[in-house]
Amino acid sequence: MAKTKEQVVDIDVSKEMRTSFLEYSYSVIYARALPDARDGLKPVQRRILFQMDRMGLRPDKGHVKSSRVIGDVMGRLHPHGDTAIYDATVRLAQPFTMRLPMVDGHGNFGSLDDGPAAPRYTEVRLAPAALAMTASLDEDVVDMVPNYDNTYMQPEVLPAAIPNLLVNGSSGIAVGMATNMAPHNLTEVVAGARFLLDNPDASLEDLMRYIPGPDLPEGGKIVGLDGVRQAYETGRGIFRTRATAHIENISARKKGIIFTELPYLVGPEKVIDKIKDGVHNKKLQGISGVQNLTDRHHGTRLVIEVKNSFDPEAVLADLYKYTPLEESFGINNVALVDGEPRTLGLKELLQVFLDHRLEVTRRRTNFRLNKAKDRLHLVEGLLIAILDIDEVIAVIRSSDDSAIAKDRLMKVFDLSELQAEYILELRLRRLTKFSQIELESERSELLDTIAQLTEILESDVRLRALVSDELAQVSREFGTPRRTVLLESDVVASSSRTGAKLTDDPCWVVLSADGLIARIGSDVEPARTGPRAAHDTVRSKVATTNLAQVGVVTSDGAVLRLDVADIPAIPATETAPSLSGGAPVSELILMGKGASVVGLVPLGEDAPVLGVATAGGKIKRVKPDIPEKGALSIIKLADGDRVIGAMPAGDDDQIVLVTSNAQLLRFSAGDVRPQGPAGQGVAGIRLADDARVIAFGVVPSNDLAGHAVVTIAGSSGSIPGAVPGTAKVTPIDRFPSKGRATGGVRAHRFLTGEDMLQLAWVGEMPTRATGQRGKPVQLPDVDERRDGSGEQLSSVVHAIG
Repeated sequence: MAKTKEQVVDIDVSKEMRTSFLEYSYSVIYARALPDARDGLKPVQRRILFQMDRMGLRPDKGHVKSSRVIGDVMGRLHPHGDTAIYDATVRLAQPFTMRLPMVDGHGNFGSLDDGPAAPRYTEVRLAPAALAMTASLDEDVVDMVPNYDNTYMQPEVLPAAIPNLLVNGSSGIAVGMATNMAPHNLTEVVAGARFLLDNPDASLEDLMRYIPGPDLPEGGKIVGLDGVRQAYETGRGIFRTRATAHIENISARKKGIIFTELPYLVGPEKVIDKIKDGVHNKKLQGISGVQNLTDRHHGTRLVIEVKNSFDPEAVLADLYKYTPLEESFGINNVALVDGEPRTLGLKELLQVFLDHRLEVTRRRTNFRLNKAKDRLHLVEGLLIAILDIDEVIAVIRSSDDSAIAKDRLMKVFDLSELQAEYILELRLRRLTKFSQIELESERSELLDTIAQLTEILESDVRLRALVSDELAQVSREFGTPRRTVLLESDVVASSSRTGAKLTDDPCWVVLSADGLIARIGSDVEPARTGPRAAHDTVRSKVATTNLAQVGVVTSDGAVLRLDVADIPAIPATETAPSLSGGAPVSELILMGKGASVVGLVPLGEDAPVLGVATAGGKIKRVKPDIPEKGALSIIKLADGDRVIGAMPAGDDDQIVLVTSNAQLLRFSAGDVRPQGPAGQGVAGIRLADDARVIAFGVVPSNDLAGHAVVTIAGSSGSIPGAVPGTAKVTPIDRFPSKGRATGGVRAHRFLTGEDMLQLAWVGEMPTRATGQRGKPVQLPDVDERRDGSGEQLSSVVHAIG
């Protein structure tokens, strides 16, 4: 038996280690850990969505076993183990991980505390949003590359009509680098992307008007936005996420802290374990019990029982300090751009996505143009054949074979090879007079389509407009309201009840039309001009101090106390401040069922007399002597009536009421004698049948010209919020003063088709209006006519301030 000759190769170990490690690093960075900045997906995620799309697992189809999807992905596209593929599939389906899930899972896909069931027990299909990620894949919109063994083709990147990297975020650890990106709100990201598309030189401040901060899947609060701003500018930053909590009586003698939203990727069991450790180590005091009442039907509900001798606010502050109920999130926006890892700020992330969408749309348009031209070429050949059908049949019958028939058709009728082949393969029944009419109609449609597609390709403006419109459609289809509250400052730390030092400096408390409340630390009234962010149309404002209280008036006639120190503070600016750093007022007070906030009023011994108006035409003046605890009803409402406004009303002020049938009444507040809280008020304005009061204002008698009434007319037969209507802005001094309980004067002349006021507002000029999602709407110039008609609005107005 012959001996095999051994061969020993000497190598440089350091060189071999360096080469092998670089190859391994390259593989991890480019093929596993980092997402592509264009579609926001890692290779395994992209392959899962692509393969599920090829398998036809659409939202309108049934679920299939996860094991089947894993097997197809592993066998065709992904050269790694089934565990990695299933883990990625599970993440794509978890609503607490993804802000916009891409996979619709059926079965146990885990929770924040537990892992998912095995793939043989779960089922999947594509979520609706995934269709936007894979749309137009068959129209040559992206490059296709071979799989690991060159037997199948896969997309290098998905078309991605959704800015997925910002919306869903990403996390991964590579070799020598890592990425950790926070989820955002789709509607806000699309708004920012569309603004950048129209304004390529937009600054970071401009973009943050549309994208104020991350929006986490489970809600909660983000405390302190300096780290967010830094991350948006440099690609790196840290912010704190905090659970949402409120204090309530859990029994007749015991209070509890109720957590309804937890920080990002923090589960109730993890919190409970940390609380137990804190109690055992004496770091947490005053806790008598913890109950996890979380379920799938009612969502998160973690109840912390507080001992009677302890202040719940102090216990809450300790919980935030020593448990994961407040966590830090480090943003590290690392993604692949042109095949290279880069750290990207907000503008760069949006720009890479927009460049990708422009390229995808351009390639799709070019594909459709060539397809339309090819079809037009065949249709024109068929029309030639139909005009000489008898001769066409004769040529074909007299030919020995199809090749000769094709050549003769090309010579006799001057057809191309494609046209001749198409005619030979066509069934004779298509060559009828009716088919000729259809073909001529199709030719006309094709010519129009070709002209439109050519115009898009030749005009950068048209191309950008098309991309912007498609983004708007994605936002309308998949957008959801913001879940995470953004707080500029630490509300708990600034609360006077926690013992933190807070000076009693002057400030303003401002309420927006969208229900956001904020504290502006300045004794100067907030500016009423200058740039504003979305969602900041001011409904009400009160001058007060940091350690005082303000009253929140609700539509059911209640006034609730609110500590100014508990209201998020936003910085004072020379121009009008953005209220995006405020908090929803509904999170700071406990309102009655079905009630809404109608305004803010000052409290205290020197508080002025309040004027209160109802939709049923009642007016009342009352002294706001609010008790230290609980709410006070300041007016007795008739059945079906509600409060529409409340504000200080001195004897020398003028009360203004506007009705739905465009009547305006102005009279002296001194005509209404102040009553006690139990009074029903007196008749303010005489209402016509089916009319109601829709606006209430109090105007100083010496500043009538500086205040205006804004009226927006429409039709009662139209769907609310569907038709913009016509608007008019008129100074208050153009309306004569009348006696209380009269019908007033006409404030708006209706045009044809108009029969009611959709919206009205009385207050200081200049006026400001916002539409859907806080987008500014331009109001017409001041109209000196008392009963003139309005001017057509460009879009629907949702709020005026």
